[in-house]
Amino acid sequence: MSKAGDFRFIDNQPTATDMAAEVLAGLSRSPKQISPKYFYDANGSELFEAITDLDEYYLTRTELKLFDQHLPAIAERLGDQVCLIEYGSGSSLKIRKVLEEVTPKAYVPIDISAEHLKENAWALHQDYPQLHVYPICADLTQGFDLPEETKGMTKVGFFPGSSIGNFEPVEAQAFLSVVHDTVGPGGGLIIGVDRKKDTQMLERAYNDARGVTAEFNLNLLRHLNDKLDSDFDPARFQHKAIYNPALGCIQMFLTSQADQVVRINGATVAFADQEEVHTENSYKYHPQEFLDLCARAGFQAEASWSDDQDYFSLFLLRAG
Repeated sequence: MSKAGDFRFIDNQPTATDMAAEVLAGLSRSPKQISPKYFYDANGSELFEAITDLDEYYLTRTELKLFDQHLPAIAERLGDQVCLIEYGSGSSLKIRKVLEEVTPKAYVPIDISAEHLKENAWALHQDYPQLHVYPICADLTQGFDLPEETKGMTKVGFFPGSSIGNFEPVEAQAFLSVVHDTVGPGGGLIIGVDRKKDTQMLERAYNDARGVTAEFNLNLLRHLNDKLDSDFDPARFQHKAIYNPALGCIQMFLTSQADQVVRINGATVAFADQEEVHTENSYKYHPQEFLDLCARAGFQAEASWSDDQDYFSLFLLRAG
């Protein structure tokens, strides 16, 4: 009988004080902004899972088809001594597809939402009992130490869903540099990237008819209320998502529906009627644009694939 794998939860979650300082700093800017990482409390994670099933949201189903077609080839390239590091513990469907083909020795999911991370990681450990699972609750944009038990394994990052598009390009390069330092020379990165395409198709994907994306955006305010003792009223804000062709990205906002003052962690922030709070960008990349960005972070493409309609790209990168 095979030996059971380890399970160890590592908590590097930012403190509430750090979170409050970051949120207040963002709301002091012009225009106001809140980091999209605060979408992901337990409810936000569930809402995002619901978004991935929407008819308008082509990204997930397109990426999953690419996984079905190309994960066997990726697994062959990676070998059998892999530590798989998932940046953002998202759709369990995606990671399960990868685990079935790549069969890593260890799995290290990174996420800022402790409850969601622990629940998903434990469920995977139960279903893959020989797999060593070391979830780390942390800000994935910051460097972190991998568990000592993964020493000697080939480190491979996994960052699906075009989440890289949520970073400004300069921030995306900085994040990829952090990943490069984590996986080390010869390490890999499996990453999905949404491509530039028709504006109407892009805007439909972020303004679905059922309003799930709007609820996801507004849930950010509920998360801040829970974490920072703030008193946002989500009913007094409205979701907005538009494509900015000059930047090549979808931009998401919460628009104040009245002049109002909100209390946050003992401080107060004023919002004017129709004032916008920027909550997320989702950059879209032509393949060569993305590869140029990766090269500046020390990664080269070992292989890449796109669907027949050129909606989405999947890359296997190697750290130089």
